Amino acid sequence: MNQEIKPKQKKQTSKIAIVRVRGNVNLKKSIKDTLKMLRLYRKNYCAVYNATPAISGMLQKIKDYATWGEIDDETLKLLKEKREEKTKNKEGKVVVKPFFRLAPPRKGFARKGIKMPFNLGGALGYRKEKINDLIKRMI
Repeated sequence: MNQEIKPKQKKQTSKIAIVRVRGNVNLKKSIKDTLKMLRLYRKNYCAVYNATPAISGMLQKIKDYATWGEIDDETLKLLKEKREEKTKNKEGKVVVKPFFRLAPPRKGFARKGIKMPFNLGGALGYRKEKINDLIKRMI
């Protein structure tokens, strides 16, 4: 009974980039709280998270106010290089902020605007790998 013990391999989880598209006017408190938990404080803020069931539940809640998709390594590296912000905390240590402030996208969000879902020609909701193009236009 000589069993070989294999080390656990870490699963390669995909990263999801979330970009807030719409502002704060007339928001329900639960949606405002969810956006705050995702650190999407204002329009054109971006946050990057691992794809987990908790994050996907939050995305379904804010689907009318943000757009998201799988970010590739090249775009993530570019985002960190150009838009990463560092501050000092009370102890004097350098801390990286967990969100990115982006400019409005060149050539706009979409043809039908920010009130329509992405699959109908708008800017909201899940956009798969096309989030990389949007982020590159916003950097």
